[in-house]
Amino acid sequence: MLIIKNLTKTYGSKKAVDDLSLHIKKGEIYGFIGHNGAGKTTTIKACCGILKFDSGEIFIDGDSIQNNPLECKKKTAYIPDSPDLYEFLSGIKYLNFVSDIYGISQQDRTAKIKKYAGLLGLTEDLAQPVSAYSHGMKQKLAVIAALIHDPKLIIMDEPFVGLDPKASFTLKEIMRQICSEGGAIFFSTHILEVAEKLCDKVAIIKNGRLVISGDMDEVKGNVSLEEVFLGSEDMDV
Repeated sequence: MLIIKNLTKTYGSKKAVDDLSLHIKKGEIYGFIGHNGAGKTTTIKACCGILKFDSGEIFIDGDSIQNNPLECKKKTAYIPDSPDLYEFLSGIKYLNFVSDIYGISQQDRTAKIKKYAGLLGLTEDLAQPVSAYSHGMKQKLAVIAALIHDPKLIIMDEPFVGLDPKASFTLKEIMRQICSEGGAIFFSTHILEVAEKLCDKVAIIKNGRLVISGDMDEVKGNVSLEEVFLGSEDMDV
């Protein structure tokens, strides 16, 4: 579903991402772990077509993000760590705006909004302006907006930050459901316990380079993901 091949991105003399290759398949929840500044967000933004890169290639369901960005974006949803929403709109108007962009019918959007707003406990707040939302409410709205066009691939940057425990649990259930239906999820997180329980596969990145990747059970072996991650901090890459 998502193939990252030899991705490299530099800022001046610093290589934020250095020859990174990963393959996220259909049905997989793939965790992306690293310290602050390791290159996670740069990689994620490159995958979403937000950020140009120096070399390498990214394919989404067979399409190149460089050569066919619109087709890639039709199949993809992106949930950033700090949603940048149109705060002058109400929640429902924002969701209708996103639905219009993707050409979602009135019947389909109504059903999706009812389903996900109900699951995430946002239904009663949809008439309120986004400017009145807390960070957690904005995160919920961003999740609903991301799911409204049935994306094949969901890319998320710290998706659980700001969510209350119930909403976090619900989002995990939604993620599992999407993957059980043939979708794929690639997300970064600092919450290693969540990644360990939720992910099928995981990759650890340090200073822009891949340290280790693979099936969760193989990567962590007989220890916790936290121990593997802390040990990777001492590795030279």
